[in-house]
Amino acid sequence: MVRRAAVLGRPIQHSLSPVLHRAAYAALGLDWAYAAIDCGVAELATVLADRSDWAGFSCTMPLKHAALDLADDVSALASLVGAANTLLPRPGGGWLADNTDVAGIVAALGGEQVGTRRVTVLGAGGTAQAVLVALAQVNVSSCAVLVRDPSRAAAAITTAATAGVRAEIGALTPHAPQLDADLVVSTLPPGAADPLAARAWTSGQTLLDVVYAPWPTAIAAAVEAAGGVVISGAQMLLHQAAAQVELMTGRVAPVEAMRTALFNEVGRGDAGRVRGG
Repeated sequence: MVRRAAVLGRPIQHSLSPVLHRAAYAALGLDWAYAAIDCGVAELATVLADRSDWAGFSCTMPLKHAALDLADDVSALASLVGAANTLLPRPGGGWLADNTDVAGIVAALGGEQVGTRRVTVLGAGGTAQAVLVALAQVNVSSCAVLVRDPSRAAAAITTAATAGVRAEIGALTPHAPQLDADLVVSTLPPGAADPLAARAWTSGQTLLDVVYAPWPTAIAAAVEAAGGVVISGAQMLLHQAAAQVELMTGRVAPVEAMRTALFNEVGRGDAGRVRGG
């Protein structure tokens, strides 16, 4: 019998998760299927109940907190992050919430000496929480977190404190001095960071933008034009998907086959942004 998995979220049409997971199944010789299912917070419980025999789900916006709330069990890492991007079936029924975004972020930053650098995170949602835990894993002890509404940053503050990262909350504006950081990690949705493209970026800065479609984003193009280093969200996507494949199948993920499929999908012009590692 064909095993099934899927990515859940809204909007979901842009998702490259099917490309990555299907490439992995093909390389592993598995007769598995992977779908993209439009699903909001209100529908999540029904979607899970109707698919209790599926092998697992990837969860993207706006489900990263809802997945944690609806799960019957939560991994230590997802609990630390305060958000989940993966749901796995439990042997006795129900779902285990886990988080592979942290692994994806750490891998994406693999070529950067992060621990000694000034870091600023844009946004305070579920992906930003994963970024804060990832920063702790690469020895960052403090960072700035810029948000449009500081009153909505409570969850990110809690995650940072639990992970051992001192987070300074500030207002997200094009003139925020924290944008001069050595490393800027944008967890904002497509288009939300566009107003920041007009500021004066420098060649000494690195940007990790978790957006991967459309690419390049306005902010990524601006940092690259200034001579800075730009890391596409496709790199994070690749490695978080590889970790999900391993959790769902119990097999070592064929990362190079997945990378090739991603290259072919996003176009060779962006291949250099999906770096090795």
